[in-house]
Amino acid sequence: MESAAITVVGGDGWQMARAGASFLRGLRSTLSRAAMALALLLPATAAVGPVLAPTVAVAQQDDLADEEAAQPEGVSMLKFYLDALGLRYVVIFLLLSFALVALLVMCFLQIRREALMPKALREGFEAHLDAKEFQQAYDLAKADDSYLGHVLAAGMSKIQSGHAVAAEAMHETEDDEAMKLEHKISYVSLIGALAPMFGLLGTVDGMVSAFMVIAQSATAPKPSQLAIGISQALITTLIGLWLAIPAIACFALFKNWLQKLNGEVAEESERLMSRFQSVGVKK
Repeated sequence: MESAAITVVGGDGWQMARAGASFLRGLRSTLSRAAMALALLLPATAAVGPVLAPTVAVAQQDDLADEEAAQPEGVSMLKFYLDALGLRYVVIFLLLSFALVALLVMCFLQIRREALMPKALREGFEAHLDAKEFQQAYDLAKADDSYLGHVLAAGMSKIQSGHAVAAEAMHETEDDEAMKLEHKISYVSLIGALAPMFGLLGTVDGMVSAFMVIAQSATAPKPSQLAIGISQALITTLIGLWLAIPAIACFALFKNWLQKLNGEVAEESERLMSRFQSVGVKK
């Protein structure tokens, strides 16, 4: 019994050994075939590689050239503004700009102490009064086209009716002259109000143009097509504010100057005419 068992065990071990050897021979044969196939493919891959590499490089260069050609050329800021505004708004803002500059120069020249109360007039008028040359003083004031000259001429023309009547005539003339100057500086305020309104008009006009592009396009429009209307909308508002801000600031400055100078003219005219306080009404 023991020898039979040993014989059986020994037979099974032999069969397992034979199966393992057969598996190793099959594996070695498979590896040999794979090595041969890889050796055959390597020359073909080496031959295709040099052909594909230049082709890919040329394709990349073509793509870069297309992208560079698609990029828009740089334009100056002034040309961009002019194209975005269009002829209508260019003309409107140019007119407003020229008018504002002209008004500012005029106001700076006229709303000055020396322009409203010339030193030569004050000294000459007082010298004639000291010399009792009333007619010459009146002629001097009447010939002068300044604020103070008009006030003194109005007072001297009524002095024969009394100082009170002359003072009332001077106050009326002061009100008239002040109103004339206020009318001039009010045009500066008008431009300050109109400029942003035209900017708002351009904003609405540009947005309408952009939405019309969207409505008339069957597909999604390009950003460059929408940028035309949007740039007009923004730039008109920008230029309108550029004009409005200095106009409003200068208007406030001129108004304060005018109020101060009105008081100085009134004080100077009353001082010069104060020597006629004792003059009564002639009958």
